[in-house]
Amino acid sequence: MRVELLYFDGCPSWQVTEDRLTQALAALDRTDVVVERRLVETPDQAEELSFVGSPSVRIDGIDPFATGQEQVGLACRVYATPAGLSGSPDTAQLLEALS
Repeated sequence: MRVELLYFDGCPSWQVTEDRLTQALAALDRTDVVVERRLVETPDQAEELSFVGSPSVRIDGIDPFATGQEQVGLACRVYATPAGLSGSPDTAQLLEALS
């Protein structure tokens, strides 16, 4: 399993997402999986990577939270969680996506 965390510098939520990914992988006993960080620095890079906001999680190249309505670009991303809108998916959502 390949897990990527795409983000831009200054994003206030990417580290929360990274922590939650680590917790979810540990809960699944997948401590062998290393989360690959990918810093997106330019609009051209965002376009090349089809980056739809920070933070974005890709599992084996697929964004499990994408709806198809997102815009490509250097922007903050918002996730719908059971607790309301958040800058990061919650741990349960990540567990589901990783399962």
